[in-house]
Amino acid sequence: MHVGRTVFAQLMDFRPLPAFHTGVATYRGDYKVRSFSCLDQFLTLAFAQLTHRESLRDIETSLRAMQPKLDHAGFRSTIARSTLAEANESRDWRISADFAHALIAIARPLYANDDLGLELSQTVYALDATTIDRCLSLFPWAHVDRTRGAIPLHPLLDLRGSIPSVIEITSCIVSELTVLDTLAIEPGAIEPGAIEPGAIYVMDRGSVEFGRLYALAQAGAFFVLRSRKRMRHARVYSHPIDRTTGLRSDQTIRLTGQRTRQAYPGHLRRIRFVDATQPHAFTFLTNHVTLPALTIATLDKLRWQVELFFKWIKQHLRIKAFYGTSENAVTTQVWTAITVYVLVAIVKKRLDLPLPLYTILQILSVALFEKTPLVQLLTSAASGIPGMPDANQLPLFDL
Repeated sequence: MHVGRTVFAQLMDFRPLPAFHTGVATYRGDYKVRSFSCLDQFLTLAFAQLTHRESLRDIETSLRAMQPKLDHAGFRSTIARSTLAEANESRDWRISADFAHALIAIARPLYANDDLGLELSQTVYALDATTIDRCLSLFPWAHVDRTRGAIPLHPLLDLRGSIPSVIEITSCIVSELTVLDTLAIEPGAIEPGAIEPGAIYVMDRGSVEFGRLYALAQAGAFFVLRSRKRMRHARVYSHPIDRTTGLRSDQTIRLTGQRTRQAYPGHLRRIRFVDATQPHAFTFLTNHVTLPALTIATLDKLRWQVELFFKWIKQHLRIKAFYGTSENAVTTQVWTAITVYVLVAIVKKRLDLPLPLYTILQILSVALFEKTPLVQLLTSAASGIPGMPDANQLPLFDL
């Protein structure tokens, strides 16, 4: 038997531990904490995400069953559900959020050269929103209306690798325009959320607010979004198109409404496109004047990767059943889920694995406390060849 470290401990080696300790120190997470540290809390919640634990009692029972192996996995405290519940309620969720952003900063360069399906060298972001429905009586702070509760998520997704660049978690429904305001930071800023000059931001028609779009354009970024139906404008110039591709028009326009003209005094590009699989035409607005019109239409299709990202994390991570009902506990759990997602994405690239993230998670969920080299565990599964017996283990039958 391999006598090395557990798979869980090897997986945790990929996290930037100094960044975690920085967040703990910044928000005084371990202030007056005697035994169950913020690191133990993170390891416990990460274990719960990777093994799909249903409740605090489930987490406690599972980890206590593995008590002899916990020290080798990095745990330094005995896990009790009451202690974990108290930590989730009281310790600042921003520790988890900052740590997730530190991992995102590592993951995004690893996926920077992934094929987008288009000949684009620019970074392409997609902005959208989803909600995690909750019982309003248990989560009164997460109110959508008088009868329904929900936790809204607003990720800005890097479409190369589907790595979230920024995620806003709010306690009530807010417009995507409000989330767009979080990007309005001085150009060149290094903090998460800064507008990236030269990048393309693909959004839904809910983000059609010309003052904010003009600020985005002035920062040197580009946007692509669907146009609203009743938008007053005048055609300045029509560009040639190939109608066999589904394009119906490619125009340079200016806004003629009094308020919209003041909000966006420059010219825009308006493209109409008919998808053979859809019964109606789509109209797009952009400030990018050099990209082919068909590429603009294709970029809007890529925005649906956000929906796939939502579907994936809801199906494969623990963000539907929560271990606490307070806003702090829920937000901490969501950020931990995102951290685990990005951590597995980093492992996939660092080990050059052809396996999808789902398969890697499934393998990890049943092998966390095995003492097998992580790369051997995952590459054996990738090649479809059963793991070879350890060289130090004598064969039972010499056939």
